[in-house]
Parts: sequence; structure tokens; C-alpha cells
Amino acid sequence: MYVTELNSLNFTQTALEADKPVLIDFWAPWCGPCRMQSPVIEELARELSGSAVIAKVNVDESPELAATFGVMSIPTLIVLRHGKVIERMVGVQRKDRLLDAIDAAEAA
Repeated sequence: MYVTELNSLNFTQTALEADKPVLIDFWAPWCGPCRMQSPVIEELARELSGSAVIAKVNVDESPELAATFGVMSIPTLIVLRHGKVIERMVGVQRKDRLLDAIDAAEAA
């Protein structure tokens, strides 16, 4: 599996201390738009393996992480670089939009 599941135990090391851009999809299994976003996230994870961290946070299982990032609706997609939020998107996003955000984070 290429998509990393994040929780409070692995979040700091995997997302905040990563040496490459990190795309985090805040989602829940009951969320229809989240299910629509999922294939795009999985495709990005396969394509960007090694050059970016593609991860998901289940907001039902890790509400504290959702609260930390002020996630009010899902899907919320956040791109981090060196632990800082570079971009934040709410709602289903196209693959090219996510790639542009990851590229911007690479340059940050």
C-alpha cells in the first residue's frame, strides 16, 4: 500500500518531520465525496512514491489531528513542507490541482 495511514502515534515522524512534501487527505469512510477523492489519492501515491508522502487521516479515528488542523468539513486536503502548511483545499480536488500543490511545496 502506497498511501500512509496517519494517526497520533506516527503523525509527527511521518508528516511533520518528512524531508519531502506531504499531502494529507482528511477523510471518513461514510463521506461520499471522500470516497470520490480516494482513487485520485491512491493514484498519486503510486506515481509519487519516493518523492512525496501521500497520507490519509480518518477523522473518526483521529479527531485530535483534525482539530489540530481546523478541519471543519471533509475531504480536506493539506500539503505540508517541513511541518508547515503550504496549501489547504476543501472538497474533491482534481489530480492536476493536487500535483500543482505538491510541486509548490517542493519549491518551498
